[in-house]
Amino acid sequence: MRTFSLLAALALAIALAGCGDDDEGGGGSGGGSASSSGGGGETIALASPEDGSLKFDPTELTAPAGQVTIDYDNPSDTPHAVTIEGDGVQEKSETVTGGKASVSADLEAGTYTFYCPVGDHRDGGMEGTLTVE
Repeated sequence: MRTFSLLAALALAIALAGCGDDDEGGGGSGGGSASSSGGGGETIALASPEDGSLKFDPTELTAPAGQVTIDYDNPSDTPHAVTIEGDGVQEKSETVTGGKASVSADLEAGTYTFYCPVGDHRDGGMEGTLTVE
């Protein structure tokens, strides 16, 4: 009988663990697609052109305060990365060529810069503004 009670309690715990809040409210703006992810974080999409030009699309991102992740897509043969910088924060993604990378940071409300730290790409125009509200 004791084993049955233990198994029943375990089954109930597993069932309840799967019953989280599944709200998919999108909160970001600025032209990038943004979606809420589990744990109160925000994920924002960022990309560069396939031709390898030194640009980010978009150059203006917005997210709520908290854990912010930039998912970066670089379809070109030119190596790029993304760094988030400001208010004592400096987090960098891996450098990718023809691939995807991400960078995350716990951000307070304020204005941050994101840029490509590879070579002179930032000076060439690979820079944008991340506004955290």
